[in-house]
Amino acid sequence: MHRKQTEAPSDNRNDWQTIRALLPYLWNYRGRAGLALAFLVLSKMAIVGVPLALKEIVDALDTPEGRILALPLAMLIGYGVLRLAGSAFNELRDVVFARVRHGTMRDLSLKALGHLHKLSLRYHLERKTGALSRDMERGSRSAASLLNYMVFSILPTFIELGMVAAILLGNYSPWYAIIVVVTVIFYVTTTFLITNWRMKFRHRMNAKDSEANSLAIDSLINYETVKYFNNEQFEYRRYNETLGEWEDAAVKSQTSMSGLNIAQGALIACGVTVVMVMAAQEVVDGTMSLGDLVLVNAFMLQVFIPLNFLGVVYSQVKHSLSDMDRMFKLLHVDAEIKDSDDAQPLDVGDGSVRFDKVAFHYNAERQILNEVSFEIPTGKKLAVVGHSGAGKSTLARLLFRFYDVTGGQITINAQDIREVTQQSLREAIGIVPQDTVLFNDTIEYNIAYADNAASHAQIEQAARMANIHDFIASLPEGYQTVVGERGLKLSGGEKQRIAIARAMLKNPKVLVFDEATSSLDSKSEKAILESLKALAENHTTLVIAHRLSTIIDADEIVVMDGGTIIERGPHQKLLEQQGRYAEMWKLQQEEERE
Repeated sequence: MHRKQTEAPSDNRNDWQTIRALLPYLWNYRGRAGLALAFLVLSKMAIVGVPLALKEIVDALDTPEGRILALPLAMLIGYGVLRLAGSAFNELRDVVFARVRHGTMRDLSLKALGHLHKLSLRYHLERKTGALSRDMERGSRSAASLLNYMVFSILPTFIELGMVAAILLGNYSPWYAIIVVVTVIFYVTTTFLITNWRMKFRHRMNAKDSEANSLAIDSLINYETVKYFNNEQFEYRRYNETLGEWEDAAVKSQTSMSGLNIAQGALIACGVTVVMVMAAQEVVDGTMSLGDLVLVNAFMLQVFIPLNFLGVVYSQVKHSLSDMDRMFKLLHVDAEIKDSDDAQPLDVGDGSVRFDKVAFHYNAERQILNEVSFEIPTGKKLAVVGHSGAGKSTLARLLFRFYDVTGGQITINAQDIREVTQQSLREAIGIVPQDTVLFNDTIEYNIAYADNAASHAQIEQAARMANIHDFIASLPEGYQTVVGERGLKLSGGEKQRIAIARAMLKNPKVLVFDEATSSLDSKSEKAILESLKALAENHTTLVIAHRLSTIIDADEIVVMDGGTIIERGPHQKLLEQQGRYAEMWKLQQEEERE
């Protein structure tokens, strides 16, 4: 058995494009971001002032007069105040920026979810849920991390470096500033080069992490299928192989990180050693005081200790950009089905539905529908029957505009559905699907999903009409019973009746029954057909059916084969024609008798 390998994406992304894509979200919090930067500058001014105060204290204590006359109390108090100010402004920066960081993360998560709901059914049929959820999670989290690194690590380091270089250049030999700046340039260049080289390991880690998560979730969603075919070990091996590839990439990533840290430490050690040798020689020569030596040493520590973490920070920034890149690529996936610029809300009016020479294909090699035409007048019921693969369920997807027709048009109340808003279109249509998937929530929540403002009495009435109230009432927790993921705690018939109750609660002008009784036994089917009939009264109803006994009351029955209509008419007329419908009817009657 083979599986598709997901390779790490090629490094063709543009980090600046990713950062620019993040800027609009940051701009929403520009006031707070500006205030946080102001606190950052004040904090660095106080921190840089600490060594200056320390120099004055050491010089004052280094003279006989200073030791005899008095303690430099004012200087010591000023030293303490500067330390307190540096810490306090840092905390204020954190407090102000917290809303920016977490707000941006929230905005991005909302944007991603909203965009995913706008994408076409074609995209969602091809997606891998596990990988997609992991990409979304990493992307939004990485956006917050990137802002953290920028405001709390990178900017502070370079602001402090600029202040220190200015003070050294203004008060001492220019060589001190030159050595510091040259060391930083070598450090940053080395960090960038090595980090860019090792990012391929991170890309592969991300790809394999998403693939492993997708495999795990897919196997759990299909738990019963795994058990049916005794394939636990097969799923375990697939998961283990992918995790093994992730592990290899992770080890290489960590090993290359250690090599980078060694190179960074060597550069910093060289720079600090050269500066301290120069300063010590000047103290011996009498051109610098002991306080100056302490000042230079303190500046080196203040600059190089945070700089020592810059490599780690840069790596994390690159990791964050890599993670964000996958999310922003998701946000740039084009929505196949869009409202036109001049789209207006649907005026559902009488709710008449018309398919006019509709053609459709998922791909050009396989045509699904060929010039299908029919009309459902208001209050009438039209049924579509045919063998599997005839294109019946595609009609419902086109009516909901999950796909656009490739030829002809579909109209409701004489309005082309491509020219109205998708929201108003779907508000006017209710459906009972063949495969009902429920939310992992209560029965009441799932019925009320059709109308979030519905009262409990309305929900109960819909359940009674769907012939499921008695079953719900018999459960220990009644309407508050949680149905499990995808409704796995309920039988197929119970799920389908909940779907019927949901459609009844919505009470739209246009109804679609997509094999709505396919999961019901004969007794339940008979009980619910009357409810469906009552629901369909005064509604325009499209019924996609397999059991012909459920649609004998339809005003018109359309028989499809190979994407075309081969017969049409009411039940009795089609039987009299002795065609395909009559054959299907005879076969099903024999099956029921057996």
